[in-house]
Amino acid sequence: MKILITGQNGFIGKALFNSLQQQKHQVRGTVRNKQKTQKNKDILVVGNIDSTTDWKDPLADVEVVIHLANRAHILNEKVADPLAIFREVNVAGTIQLAKQAVESGVKRFIFVSSIKVNGEQTSKHPFIASDKPNPQDPYAISKLEAENALREIARHSSMEIVIIRPPLVYGQGVKGNFKRLSRLVELGIPLPFASISNKRSLISLENLVQILAKTVTHSKVANQTLLVSDKEDLSTPQLIKKIAVSIGKPARLFHFPPTLLKIMGKLTGQGNAIERLTGNLQIDGISHLGSDPKSTKSSKHNGKKTKI
Repeated sequence: MKILITGQNGFIGKALFNSLQQQKHQVRGTVRNKQKTQKNKDILVVGNIDSTTDWKDPLADVEVVIHLANRAHILNEKVADPLAIFREVNVAGTIQLAKQAVESGVKRFIFVSSIKVNGEQTSKHPFIASDKPNPQDPYAISKLEAENALREIARHSSMEIVIIRPPLVYGQGVKGNFKRLSRLVELGIPLPFASISNKRSLISLENLVQILAKTVTHSKVANQTLLVSDKEDLSTPQLIKKIAVSIGKPARLFHFPPTLLKIMGKLTGQGNAIERLTGNLQIDGISHLGSDPKSTKSSKHNGKKTKI
């Protein structure tokens, strides 16, 4: 297949680009700015991503687009109107790419969204794809609006849409919250999370890349929204212990009432971060995308990961 990956130089993009090349696909990538070390003729510079971006050259002869490039979720946002900026990149930029993809004859458009479209926490049941969306911040709102725009484009064209909503992705080179938590463990800082008994779904970079690679040709995912995660859900203490083992450091956990943690988080402006560390976010979705597309199994409110 001839595949275009936007955001090729990102955490997911690099791994996916290499994986698809190893599978003998013809892969092209785009980045916003030219890298000093960039010599690969299959990686093109498109500049800023918005409603005016010209995708003509990157889309030439492409059959499948995997759209990773976006304005990511930002902690402690400082801009006056973050939603407007998220919409410019994540909504208008995606629409511009999708419309030009249709004009170029692209067969399938794979959009990497976020589980944050479903919401920030689960209570009685894990999230499933058919849940009513409940985005809580500008980033999640922009991702939902992009999803809706893509579905509308698909309804008026022959291009298939596949929407992927992953939770927190971890692996070598990860940034953001996972990197910050890993850094605390590496520094040997005692962490007050031993009393937390939550459950959170995650997905490894390797697993996500495998699923994305399968969606390129999988017949059963056309025009579907897929929630993806690893098979095992972890509590925050379990996650910290796994991080500690992976870097050869002790997990310095001590007991502290979760209610007091939340109060302290609000007082120090870290309320959202504490909520993520103490709350539940479970996904009943896809843990593996099989190579045999003969049958599907629907997702139910049973907390078990399903397969396609």
